[in-house]
Amino acid sequence: MPELPEVEALKDFLTEHLAGHEVVRVLPVAVSVLKTYDPPVTALEGHRVRAVHRYGKFLDLETAGGPHLVTHLARAGWLTWRDRLPSGMPRPGRGPLALRVALETGAGFDLTEAGTQKRLAVYVVRDPGQVPGVARLGPDPLAEDFGTARLAALLKDERRRLKGALRDQSLLAGVGNAYSDEILHAARLSPFKPASSLTPEETARLHEALRTTLTEAVERARGIAAGRLKAEKKSGLRVHGRTGEPCPVCADTIREVSFSDSSLQYCPTCQTGGRPLADRRLSRLLR
Repeated sequence: MPELPEVEALKDFLTEHLAGHEVVRVLPVAVSVLKTYDPPVTALEGHRVRAVHRYGKFLDLETAGGPHLVTHLARAGWLTWRDRLPSGMPRPGRGPLALRVALETGAGFDLTEAGTQKRLAVYVVRDPGQVPGVARLGPDPLAEDFGTARLAALLKDERRRLKGALRDQSLLAGVGNAYSDEILHAARLSPFKPASSLTPEETARLHEALRTTLTEAVERARGIAAGRLKAEKKSGLRVHGRTGEPCPVCADTIREVSFSDSSLQYCPTCQTGGRPLADRRLSRLLR
């Protein structure tokens, strides 16, 4: 799933390739992708792209004098840039193509989604605040005014464990499954630690890890073509998706906890005092 660093890099890439160009055609291919009907997608056509913005994991294409095209790539969605779009109309079907945007130059991009669970979402709105997911976003962790005190206030009455709290977009915008693992490893904190139980020193560590991990990931992704961002993300991860490999800090074996539709990775030595966390899915199978 694209998270804050990848979406930020996509924003920069699209700013370079879209700003000032006219949208001549917007073609929804998958019926499920459009979440709004007023204004229609045709309202984007004939307008130039003024700017590209990011709100958490949402991308916003702002047109001059027209509506906004806001998209959330969800778990399996992606954006593929094409210097020359294929001729002819794309046909609806079982393929991954969900929506195509064409420019006056003949270039443009495709929004695609793999798998059977179709969660990629596209909104055509007059204001991005009209998108429910954008409206309920928490603060951006890379905002200049997001300090340790702001993080402490967010976690003060939070009853969930740190892993779940960091992934909640209404609490903190842009962090998902992968970077929450990376942040907690850098902060030397257990993913199962209650969020409200952090000491001031632990909160400061978490804030530093949050800002540093995301900033470094953004810098790694900046300037990379859209098609290579997935590989760049994976190569930069230290613990997420690396079950069984040695921890890059202490060389202990990275462990995993599996859930119904996801998993987390952590280092026992760095994060849990050497104690492995219970794998809840395995525990249920052994009952």
